[in-house]
Amino acid sequence: MTTSQERLITDHRDTRYGEVIAAFARDGRFHAEVYGTQLLNDCPAELWDALDATAIAAELGALAVKLNGPRHWTLDGLGTKVEVVEPILRDFGGLTTRRIAVVELGEDPGVTPYTENHVNRGAVFFFDAGKPVFELVDPEGTAYVMQAYCLGVDPTLTLESLPTLGDRLALPDGWAYRTRVLEEELVIDTSDHLATVLQDELENSYTLPY
Repeated sequence: MTTSQERLITDHRDTRYGEVIAAFARDGRFHAEVYGTQLLNDCPAELWDALDATAIAAELGALAVKLNGPRHWTLDGLGTKVEVVEPILRDFGGLTTRRIAVVELGEDPGVTPYTENHVNRGAVFFFDAGKPVFELVDPEGTAYVMQAYCLGVDPTLTLESLPTLGDRLALPDGWAYRTRVLEEELVIDTSDHLATVLQDELENSYTLPY
C-alpha cells in the first residue's frame, strides 16, 4: 500500500508495551476503550504484574477489564497517529498509560480467535523491506499481518520463535500461517478508517494491510 504519511518512529520492532482494555455497554451493544503504554514506557514487569483487573474495572465503571499483554511489536516504524479519542493519560498502579483507541465489540464482548474485529486506532504502521512478516491467511487467500506478539498466554514467545509459530497454532480448516521477507516496504495506513484485526489463540494480533 502506498501512502504519503511520514515515518516518525523507527527501529521499533520488538519494543515492549501493554494495554488495559475496558469493556462498556451502550444501547445493547459493547465497546472497549484501550489504554496503552505505547511510546510512554516499556511496560515494566513489576508494575504490570501488580495490576488488578477487577479493581481497575471498578475504578473505571467498566463491565470488565482485560490486561492485554505484555506485548511486543513486530512492525518497524510508526507514522502520525490521529487522535480518534481524547488521549487521556491514566495511571494504573504507577503504570502510565494513554487512551489510544476504541474497539466496537457489537453484541458480544468476547474476542474469538480468527474472527475479525474493528478498531478505531488512527494509526500508520511501517514494515521494512528485507524484514520478515508473519501472516495468517484465510481460506479465500486474504492475509493478515502480525502487528504484535503476546506474552500474556505464552511468556516464552520471542521474535526469533515466530517463524515456526504455525506449528503450534490450531488453525481453522483452510487457514495457513506463513513467514515471508518483504521485497519492498509495507505501509498499513488506517488513519482515516477502521482497522480490521484478529487474534490467534495465543492472543498474537494481526491486521489487514488496508
